[in-house]
Amino acid sequence: MGCQICGSQKLEDIINLDHQPPCDVLSNAEEIKEEEIHYPINVVRCLDCGLVQLDFIPPPKVVFHKKYPYRTGITQMLVDNFKELTDATVKRLELQKGSLIVDIGSNDGTALQPFKKKGMRVLGVEPTNVARIAVKNGIPTINDFFTKEIAQRVVKKQGHASLVIATNVFAHINNLASFMDGVSTLLKPKGVFISESQYLLDTIQKVQYDTMYHEHLRFYSLKPLDLLFKKFGFTITDAERINSSGGSIRISATKGLNLSRSSRVISLIRAEEKAGLYKKSTYVNFKKRVEISRLKLVKFLCELKLKNKTIAGIGSPGRSSPILNYCHIDPLLIPYLAEQSSSLKLGLFSPGTHIPIIDEKKIFEDQPEYALLFSWHIADTLIKKMRTRGLKSKFVIPLPELRIIKK
Repeated sequence: MGCQICGSQKLEDIINLDHQPPCDVLSNAEEIKEEEIHYPINVVRCLDCGLVQLDFIPPPKVVFHKKYPYRTGITQMLVDNFKELTDATVKRLELQKGSLIVDIGSNDGTALQPFKKKGMRVLGVEPTNVARIAVKNGIPTINDFFTKEIAQRVVKKQGHASLVIATNVFAHINNLASFMDGVSTLLKPKGVFISESQYLLDTIQKVQYDTMYHEHLRFYSLKPLDLLFKKFGFTITDAERINSSGGSIRISATKGLNLSRSSRVISLIRAEEKAGLYKKSTYVNFKKRVEISRLKLVKFLCELKLKNKTIAGIGSPGRSSPILNYCHIDPLLIPYLAEQSSSLKLGLFSPGTHIPIIDEKKIFEDQPEYALLFSWHIADTLIKKMRTRGLKSKFVIPLPELRIIKK
């Protein structure tokens, strides 16, 4: 397999996290007795364009299956992010009421709600059963994978879109050429495609190997993206770093070539080069930091167990799966993962390691001495929330450096 953007065969290994199950294929009590499918997570870098990617693409229908258990709307950080995205975009693009806004990979429709409130026509495209929640909440949704054929159908029925968004989805697409053709078909001339993806610069600087799972086929930086968009007749007209998901990049690509771009695009490319994103030594150092992080966390958990200390996990986001599987953390070390009462994951088991996922009421009853926080990137918010509700545990923050928060 070559580079997913430029097609080069010059790929250099960064890190191998071994074979793991897809992070959102969770089993119930009967299914964990059956054979579980695993795919490799080997991260590589293209020596020609600089793209960082997985070197294996699992079948999309396995990874994004109908019973996909993730819901955007239960994470307040994302709800707030999408409101900010809407406000900023409507103002910057001067979108008029009645403009068509399409969200690809729309999940439960959370990202489209604020656009709808501003009088826009909205449409989601979502392949999993979570689409039913969106429809129930008043967001019209096509329950299927996005294709050029779907784009043509939408244009014929509703006209061209002024804006297409893909938040935490653009790095998931297995066939970029087909996807970009579809986006181009859907947009009017000088229409805008906005994507939000976890940013490679944050991934490297914050040792976020927990973002390296099968849904994330690529880890974007600006230089490879600039090449991609030019190939399909788009210009990156704006780019900014945002706090979402531990550090993301929001890209605005306008349909049309050689358009003017904001100064932020040039500044970010310079920042990438200064940080060494296109140098081998950066990735050699990243691998060492990941391996050290793994050893420290396993050592810490084993020592707690040997001292008969109690510990539980808080949350079971997709990013918990690489940590649990790469570090081989099973119910012996962490007996359960506490999830929100509204989570679709309750009653299921973590992929590969089979730790039960239960209602968070349990952790408030047990008051374990330690609580491992898997959504560590929003630790400040979560800790404040859990403390307010009465949790007295010491919090274990696994990344970027292992640390314990006692108060």
